[in-house]
Amino acid sequence: MNWDWSAIADFMPRFWDGVLITLQILVLGSLISFTLGLVWAIGFRAPTRFIRWPVHAVTEFIRTTPLLVQLFFLYFVLPEWGVQFSALTTGTIAIGLHYSTYTAQVYRAGIDAVPLGQWEAATALSLPAHRTWIAVILPQAIRRITPALGNYVIAMLKDTPLLAAIGVLEMLQQARLESAQTFQYTEPLTLIGIAFILIAYPASLLVRALERRLVR
Repeated sequence: MNWDWSAIADFMPRFWDGVLITLQILVLGSLISFTLGLVWAIGFRAPTRFIRWPVHAVTEFIRTTPLLVQLFFLYFVLPEWGVQFSALTTGTIAIGLHYSTYTAQVYRAGIDAVPLGQWEAATALSLPAHRTWIAVILPQAIRRITPALGNYVIAMLKDTPLLAAIGVLEMLQQARLESAQTFQYTEPLTLIGIAFILIAYPASLLVRALERRLVR
């Protein structure tokens, strides 16, 4: 096997397009996941079971079905009901929705870890519910769960290649298309593997550093 640097040079325009798409999915998917996960977590603690039960049912259904199945459903089934998005938008929504059910459990653990006395103190001060959440509970909970949320960002990055199943041109799909045209598989796929490492490893180091800082 001979390494061909010219194949890398030819692949670079597609490679950077794939990196941009992958990072776009990762950032927007993380925002959806963190925001919706918090909504689910608050729903778990709703005072009425008519909110708690549907939230539990929906999150368990999403969490226990494969992301690939959810991708196909959103991309191929929803258009039959008049709801249609581009492949990139669908993939971003799917990965954010899927991981929101996991971040919801992280939020839930962080909220449950807040001492009961904090809730009682807020009640004693007659703080309204929204003020209790924003000023008392969430700042303490999020400080505990930030490292775990960071781990799910890395997990989302590693799942972005699944979006190629609906035609999203992320890094791996760009490498596959290049290899199919040139019949040179080693160079593009090796470069993609290195790119995932260069993105994920610094992110994992950042999560560890953040965890140590929060512990202190």
